[in-house]
Amino acid sequence: MRTVPGRTDRIVVVGAGLAGLATALRLRGAGREVTVVERGPGPGGRAGRIEERGYALDTGPSVFTAPEVLADTFAAVGEKLDERLTLTRLDTTYRAQFADGSALDVHAAPDAFAAEVARLCGPAEADALRRYLADLAELYRLQLNTFIDRNLDSPLDLLGRQLWQLARRGGFGRLSSHVGRYFADDRLRRLFSFQALYAGVSPFRAIAAYAVIAQLDIGAGVWHPHGGIGAVPRALAGAAADAGVALRYGAEVAELATAGPRVTGVRLADGELLPADAVVVTADAPWRLVPGLTAPRRPVYSPSCVALHLGVRTPLPGQAHHTISFGAAWEQVFDELTRDGRPMSDPSLLISMPSVTDRSLAPDSADGEHCQVLSVVAPAPNLDRRSGGNPDLDWTGLAPRYREELLATLEARGFAGVTDAIEVEHMDTPRTWADQGMAAGTPFALAHTFGQTGPFRPSTLPRRGPENVVLAGSSVQPGVGVPMVLMSGRLAAERITGRPA
Repeated sequence: MRTVPGRTDRIVVVGAGLAGLATALRLRGAGREVTVVERGPGPGGRAGRIEERGYALDTGPSVFTAPEVLADTFAAVGEKLDERLTLTRLDTTYRAQFADGSALDVHAAPDAFAAEVARLCGPAEADALRRYLADLAELYRLQLNTFIDRNLDSPLDLLGRQLWQLARRGGFGRLSSHVGRYFADDRLRRLFSFQALYAGVSPFRAIAAYAVIAQLDIGAGVWHPHGGIGAVPRALAGAAADAGVALRYGAEVAELATAGPRVTGVRLADGELLPADAVVVTADAPWRLVPGLTAPRRPVYSPSCVALHLGVRTPLPGQAHHTISFGAAWEQVFDELTRDGRPMSDPSLLISMPSVTDRSLAPDSADGEHCQVLSVVAPAPNLDRRSGGNPDLDWTGLAPRYREELLATLEARGFAGVTDAIEVEHMDTPRTWADQGMAAGTPFALAHTFGQTGPFRPSTLPRRGPENVVLAGSSVQPGVGVPMVLMSGRLAAERITGRPA
């Protein structure tokens, strides 16, 4: 594994999102002097938060998985996860809601999940479910140490028995075909393949290896951090500060100062220079900041999304923490999204209502009813034409109409009364993400196509640019998602400290 040459005593980390904070904790645990600079007023990055009228809205990730990765991050400085955060495992991971009016609760307990599948789809599909869950766990085991949780400098790093086993299990076939070999019921096929969108790829184009994304939520379970997902970066920042990391908020980076092949410091917008022996950059498009670093030659970006966050004065009884609401259309809408550059005509939505689990996120109304917070995420084309997106969509003009369509869809799919009960709302579109500096107007970064996965994804230690600049975040190895960006923090730190013995 390549590492940063020379002295690495003083480190500046650019960005106090999950990746930056994870990197800082790892480096501080290894004895480095660490400063984190963040242009925003506090920690979080994409894990944003809005507090208004008693509502706390998470504007970033809504699904939290793999708490063991977070626990390992805290352990780098001798901290314990349960002393920083309270996590609640969801008994119902998702409620899957289908266009034919049927619904299926995905339970964390395998026996309860199988019983639910037997009720809706029959005993043969329940038996298939048990086999598939075992397959997911094995796929994840094969990939974790081979593709995911390691720095990769060359495709040759992959060679070995685990790669052969992955190929033998069909890991390089199509995901839709892989899932279809197990399940005859189209509802289950959708349930176990929609996660490909998290990787930025249609299920009909994704390789079967991406089935492991379902292992992280359906197979291994989903948790809720008390206080919302935004509580995670706040807890990481608290642990970092207590360990001696300097956290500088409201500090925008103007440039990286260089001398010869190395960066010598980070210059802030106010002119202050922070000396550094190495710099970790977590920006979504790091080539805009790092001298000599070039953008990927032919990047393929993930689809974007429209995210509507609401605080509503209605209890919405009977709703789940997370609901996947599938439209009637399926393959057609992925073509619309990734080929035609237009919003899904019959969208599948991820609807999160964390206040059913955590009452700290929403107030009670004057008559004592529980108010609720909701996040509705609808996939949308990104702004990069080469990736099937559409830079010509006028989201400023389209957003109000799209909001009305989303609310009407919510009402029709069981969330009656939402529209008239809105007290607080916030909406993000691909244009919003672009204005925040996210490449192609997507918060999901580079898609996990085969050519942008593992050793083919941008490295945490690029070969171009200064020799002492390291990258972390969703645009580099291992990829997109809360567990992955936390892992990227460890991988980035190891480029500076070396791999632990």
